[in-house]
Amino acid sequence: MVAYRPGLSPSRASDFQQCPLLFRFRVVDQLPEPISLAATRGTLVHAVLEELYAAPRGTRTPEMARALLPAEWEKLLVAEPRLAELFAPGGGAPQPLAEWLAEAERLLETYFTLEDPNTLAPEATELWVQHQLEGGPLLRGVVDRLDVSPAGDLRVVDYKTGKSPRPQYEGTALFQMRFYAMVLFKERGVLPKMLQLVYLGDGQVLRATPSQGDLELTEHKARQIWEAIETAGRDGRFVPRRSKLCGWCAHQAQCPEFGGTPPPLDPAKVAQRLGVEPRQAAVA
Repeated sequence: MVAYRPGLSPSRASDFQQCPLLFRFRVVDQLPEPISLAATRGTLVHAVLEELYAAPRGTRTPEMARALLPAEWEKLLVAEPRLAELFAPGGGAPQPLAEWLAEAERLLETYFTLEDPNTLAPEATELWVQHQLEGGPLLRGVVDRLDVSPAGDLRVVDYKTGKSPRPQYEGTALFQMRFYAMVLFKERGVLPKMLQLVYLGDGQVLRATPSQGDLELTEHKARQIWEAIETAGRDGRFVPRRSKLCGWCAHQAQCPEFGGTPPPLDPAKVAQRLGVEPRQAAVA
């Protein structure tokens, strides 16, 4: 078994910036969360697209994508049996299974209006990337698709099953892509030519051309976030940050902002998950 190494992904960086206590609940305490049907639908759509690109060019059609849905759904049920219970009579799902699957099918249909997968030959799909920053955190994550042109140019592609962000929030969305670009640049020595976010919820595509300066700023931000995480771990202080996003949080019962009490902080878990030792006074 490979030993766990503390590190930072774009999603966990986003958690910490949104609310340090949410980050603690997810990374340190690893509190259970209810199944998100929206996130599960996203997982299902990603799985279908991965299988689609495993098929030969010329065969990647909307009909194939629809045909892949049942098999990929069965795989999800094996991985997460609770999903079947949700869709059983009285199981609590807000909509019937057939309607939920039809929404996944519509997202896949939207994909074919944005790209022709038969013209593309990705180097990889669902590509695990990581890089150890010197004097900093281990950076890691999964790139949905990496395209490499005959000239060696890299295009980093990510699928989103929600709607595209308003212009003022595009920078937040692009942080994830610059994060991946930075890791790829450090590992391969090649500056990605294009970052592409494909929003299936409204059929929009957000593109950006990163500069080396952009990636240096992204590295600086990642280092700052990790330093703040380490400080929070040493001090035992993961301060909640109230926002509109609290309405979607599964941990209000443990959050002081809503009258809850977090579980006692376990120093062993802090050391394992963050790689720092809490000060004695922080956990007394």
